[in-house]
Amino acid sequence: MSDITKQALAQSLKKLMNTTPLAKITVNNIVKVCNLNRRTFYYHFQDIYALLEWIFKNEVGNVMEENVTYKTWQEGFLRIFYYLSENRKMVLNTYNSIGREQLETHLYSAVYNLVLNVVDEITLGKEVPEKGKEFVVDFYKVALVGLLLEWIRKNMIENPEQIIDNLNKIISGDTYKALL
Repeated sequence: MSDITKQALAQSLKKLMNTTPLAKITVNNIVKVCNLNRRTFYYHFQDIYALLEWIFKNEVGNVMEENVTYKTWQEGFLRIFYYLSENRKMVLNTYNSIGREQLETHLYSAVYNLVLNVVDEITLGKEVPEKGKEFVVDFYKVALVGLLLEWIRKNMIENPEQIIDNLNKIISGDTYKALL
């Protein structure tokens, strides 16, 4: 029942964020949309930003599914773009508010896991120092999230497939070379 309640609260917040700036949304607004009470909200979340964090943690991390290998990482990264596009108003609302940190934190986490899986796969059976692996993971994490944030900053207009295609042209094979 707890996950169902959290999902209901999350859907309410997402619905409200389509029409209302995050700073103007109250807990009362959220619970009214899903017919719950304030106590229920505070039983599950400390505040609205904790709910927003829960949304991004659960949704951004899940969008990549199994696409976290060297051959499929582009599809995993593209799924992040699709998720952000599908939730455009909520994402832009978050990006342009004090809640931006929650968005960035979970983008960094999802992309870190994606890159780490690819790096682990590339280095399997090879002697690569952990510091070297960590540097490569951090570099690509920052580069890829920077690309996502710039796309969001520019109102998510550019075609995600074209971004992935351009990105692939730039880094194709470079991760492997950097690790060796």
